[in-house]
Amino acid sequence: MIHKFLINGFNFILDVNSLCVHVVSDLAYKMLDFLNENMLKTLPDVILGHFKSLGFTENEIKDCYEQLYNLKISDKLFSKSFDEELLKYEKNLPIKSMCLNISHDCNLRCRYCFASTGDFGLKRKLMSFEVSIKAINFLLKNSGSRKNLEVDFFGGEPLMNFNLIKKIVNYARSLEKKIQKKFKFTITTNGVLLDDEKIDFINKEMSNVVLSLDGRKEINDNFRVDSEKNGCYAKIVGLFQKLVRKRDVRKKYYIRGTFTRHNLDFAEDVRHLVNLGFKYISIEPVVCDGSFDYSIGRSDISEIKKEYEKLTRMLIQNMNSEKEFVFFQLIADLDVGPCAIKRMRSCSCGNEYIAVTPEGDIYPCHQFVGENEFKMGNLLAEVFDRNMKNKFSRINMSQKLACKGCFAKYFCSGGCTANSWKFQGNLLKNHEISCQLQKIRTECAIALASVKKLSNINSEKLEFFKNFKKHKTKII
Repeated sequence: MIHKFLINGFNFILDVNSLCVHVVSDLAYKMLDFLNENMLKTLPDVILGHFKSLGFTENEIKDCYEQLYNLKISDKLFSKSFDEELLKYEKNLPIKSMCLNISHDCNLRCRYCFASTGDFGLKRKLMSFEVSIKAINFLLKNSGSRKNLEVDFFGGEPLMNFNLIKKIVNYARSLEKKIQKKFKFTITTNGVLLDDEKIDFINKEMSNVVLSLDGRKEINDNFRVDSEKNGCYAKIVGLFQKLVRKRDVRKKYYIRGTFTRHNLDFAEDVRHLVNLGFKYISIEPVVCDGSFDYSIGRSDISEIKKEYEKLTRMLIQNMNSEKEFVFFQLIADLDVGPCAIKRMRSCSCGNEYIAVTPEGDIYPCHQFVGENEFKMGNLLAEVFDRNMKNKFSRINMSQKLACKGCFAKYFCSGGCTANSWKFQGNLLKNHEISCQLQKIRTECAIALASVKKLSNINSEKLEFFKNFKKHKTKII
């Protein structure tokens, strides 16, 4: 299977199964419409005649066909599917990561919040030390031979339960040498409660920190408000800048924002964040039903596509400059790529990853919290449904009909299982809008990765792409 697409005047070809990407001439781009996996070494007369009628010379046509044929015989074009081989890796795995919802409460009332402004549709409550210790012990007991374990502090707003965070970290760290395992902690925060003590603790103990900010003040404060409908931008921007400024460059962080129908020009929000000094950025589309004024619908797709392409140009223009930045939704690895298991599963939801609520209830992930039919057990009652875990371990891309002929399947790996359930009513049925946006992002990510790869080889190639003019490019 191959996929053709055009971005910024450049012709890209993705060989879906091998994940090889080729930037090709106009002639090669058009010729591929006449070719398939059965192409022969000898150029068919009908193809020669067709392209001669379009003004190409016989030598140009033969040379182009030869290059395409050489790619084909080297398994870089029309390569065979390896889905069956990937299925060998399908299995129930030890739990390696846990989302601790240590606060089912929040000091903001963001209108688009999937967690119902922090309480997940349940009562507002903070996790107790007893539940948190049982959660850490449960992770250790079910982690098998995993050496690196991940714990995400989530909410609501986790800093509303900051003293518990410190106790959990101290408890887990006290066990590391004895059990020969390493804990990696992450926290997601809206930043309102940040102060010097919390910033220093986060920068010391958290391997990653997710900072919630939607971009421009007017965009952020339209949705991210407190109980009195006051925006939070002025409170948090300086604190986020301070945290990042004091953070070890070897430790991860990223700004995590949301775009809605009200800011389909979200590339400008990214530009704003870059100008504030942030380098690692994620602005993701709101995922909700179509009943809200901010819901993204089918009619918005074309505009969003233009915006992602605009963002791709911005990323390329900023390469090797003081304003170079990383946008997480536009990352594609064209060299090694993800491991086989990750190619089949978009995430480890319900298999290697679980979420725990303040009541000690266990769910497949934080987005399933409150969906009682997917409750996997309770830590206080010492109950865990392994049949449910087995069910989620078997969910993979090969079971989803929408993935069968999709060019993005090995980059997306089937999409979010929780969204499938919430908006399609079926764990194996993909959320349509999310799929369309993922395809757009995949094309842009491939184009960006190709430019980066070329620029590492030859700096002149980077300038070639930065000009964004129509070129008669050769196959690379």
